[in-house]
Amino acid sequence: MRLLVVEDDPDLNRQIVTALTEAGYAVDRAFDGEEGHFLGDTEPYDAIVLDIGLPKMDGISVLEEWRRGGKTTPVLILTARDRWSDKVQGFDAGADDYVAKPFHMEEVLARLRALLRRASGHASNELLCGPVRLDTRAGRVTVDGHAIKLTSHEYRLLAYLMHQQGRVVSRTELVEHLYDQDFDRDSNTIEVFVGRLRKKLGSEIIQTVRGLGYLLAAPEDA
Repeated sequence: MRLLVVEDDPDLNRQIVTALTEAGYAVDRAFDGEEGHFLGDTEPYDAIVLDIGLPKMDGISVLEEWRRGGKTTPVLILTARDRWSDKVQGFDAGADDYVAKPFHMEEVLARLRALLRRASGHASNELLCGPVRLDTRAGRVTVDGHAIKLTSHEYRLLAYLMHQQGRVVSRTELVEHLYDQDFDRDSNTIEVFVGRLRKKLGSEIIQTVRGLGYLLAAPEDA
């Protein structure tokens, strides 16, 4: 999953980005409202962490512009603890959830996991596809109950396909959602990681739909 963090405080921005990266997400960052608005408007993020008090363009205005333009990306807003009016404004502008400062990073991670689950129609932390089980909270993958070791890139790819299971996902979509803006989009790493996952999970789990992309489905449904 690819996320955007829009926070003007350099230390807090770095802390959030570090925590999200360590949790297995691809993360882009912005330090003011104008840059954040541009990235959120032009890049296909799976969720956005947005501070309310931003320079150049405040967070509420950024969010309103996104929603006015038809952007449905889940947004988690960051607010000051004693500003209940910020929360109301945020929800009215189209926010999906909020965290009040100061906060525990685990709460941010948990709320983002919930937003990502709901956006893809899942109610549980555990995603299932045939014999494959992925626990988004623990970052653990099992096949027929046996734990499987995955690299961070393999895990990202599998997690995205599990969230989108039953739908054909193009290589371009995978690149756009799994890597930050500095990634070399001409590389063939997607094909390499799909091949590795097939060896670890079973070749029938990830199907290639010629000319379109990849389909993750239980063997009996493929």
